[in-house]
Amino acid sequence: MAHTDLFGIKGKVAVITGGSRGIGLMIARGFVAAGAKVYISARKADACAQAVEELSRDGEAHAFPADLSTMSGVDALASAVAAREPKVHVLVNNAGATWGAPVGQFPESGWDKVMNTNVKGVYYLTERLLPQLVAAGTAEDPARVINIGSIDGLRVPRFENYVYSASKSAVHMLTRHLAGHLVERHINVNAIAPGLFPSKMTQFVFDGLGEQGAAEGIPMRRAGRQDDIAGTAIFLSSRAGAYLTGAVIPVDGGVSTVG
Repeated sequence: MAHTDLFGIKGKVAVITGGSRGIGLMIARGFVAAGAKVYISARKADACAQAVEELSRDGEAHAFPADLSTMSGVDALASAVAAREPKVHVLVNNAGATWGAPVGQFPESGWDKVMNTNVKGVYYLTERLLPQLVAAGTAEDPARVINIGSIDGLRVPRFENYVYSASKSAVHMLTRHLAGHLVERHINVNAIAPGLFPSKMTQFVFDGLGEQGAAEGIPMRRAGRQDDIAGTAIFLSSRAGAYLTGAVIPVDGGVSTVG
């Protein structure tokens, strides 16, 4: 098998949530450049339109704005995708939320926003798109679900972000459960646990510590880059990753090796 075939995703249909910025946009760029047909989703329609304008310079990209912290948003996105595509080869559940507040001051609304977006939305969007995933998967080339967890779901971070961490731990375990239940339907389910990548969610880290300070606790002494996260997602979506399911892959520059 040629190298390009082993890692190729050309012609696959991919749905990427939270795809208008940050890690989601990084993955979308990589998929479009590799020849996949990409649908992104995010809450803000203008952000979706701006991202699609950029992505469309290199390939085919479309957007369906939706708030995936709500069941109405999940259903709207799933229905919009199903109306356009009978098969979805790759679903990247990346949409996420965070909320920081000290113990004793954490609002219930913040808890609900984080858990609904990061966990509930991941499960129900996967469930709603099962017909398209089943239609796309084969024994030789299963459909893929890639859940974006976090290194903060594997170890306690230095910042007081306990609800976000708990939600990402839940994503990792949900990934393993779904992998076991869906493997017979030719659907592989894996998770990526990113470390520090530049995004709106992590901007406070760079603002507070600077780029060098932010990278101080990372063994590789740098934050993640677009190719790091897009490359891992492409591997999981390609023939090279066809025998892998139920895995949680840290993409963190070695942070998970030092506790």
